[in-house]
Amino acid sequence: LPPELESILLVSLMEAADRVDSTTGVQMAYLKSWAPRAGGDLALRLPELLPCAPSGKGQAMELDALEAARQTPADLVYLDPPYNQHAYLSNYHIWETLVRWDHPEVYGAACKRSDCRVRKSLFNSRPRFADAFRELLRAIRAPLLIVSFSNEGYLSEEEMTGLLMEFSGNADRIETIEQDHPRYVGCRIGIYNPKGEKVGRVGHLRNRECLYVVRRAGVSGADHQRKVARDALAV
Repeated sequence: LPPELESILLVSLMEAADRVDSTTGVQMAYLKSWAPRAGGDLALRLPELLPCAPSGKGQAMELDALEAARQTPADLVYLDPPYNQHAYLSNYHIWETLVRWDHPEVYGAACKRSDCRVRKSLFNSRPRFADAFRELLRAIRAPLLIVSFSNEGYLSEEEMTGLLMEFSGNADRIETIEQDHPRYVGCRIGIYNPKGEKVGRVGHLRNRECLYVVRRAGVSGADHQRKVARDALAV
């Protein structure tokens, strides 16, 4: 198929599979009994399509974040790093296999792809996160940066602001926008042992998502760049 049509159909397939799964949203574990929706038919629907951007087609580079930053100067960079030890690949390995269609070897009760064991990210490591993030910030070539991070992440807000200070050069060039947000579905269900018995109570059901809008020191057109950032957040 033409690449654009193939992409649309693959999105349709992932969304169809998501409507009949038996998980709490991530694919590192499954429900103890089949969810009612799991008995439904797999139905392909046309995904919501967005108009082409005025600047032209986008590009998915599929690079390591550090390599992408070194190769790609930009007007604005948006970063959404992991908050904890759970890799996106492990959380959504079914989508990886549907798109790649590579019939990988699997392991464990969740039948994860075997490459989940070797395709590791420094950002999923608490002791290595800060150094990896600092190196990434140093590689970014852009006047504007937006970082999304949770108050449950490896870094506190003070630690994150300290790292972003190295990028901006001045605390006045960092704006933090906070948004109250419900925690993941599995948390709201509760804590259970391997027998499926509820054994604990979750401490809190909501967290704070922080958007850090950062302007690099010595870059002209700051007012315009700030407007671009706010427009991007609004979208």
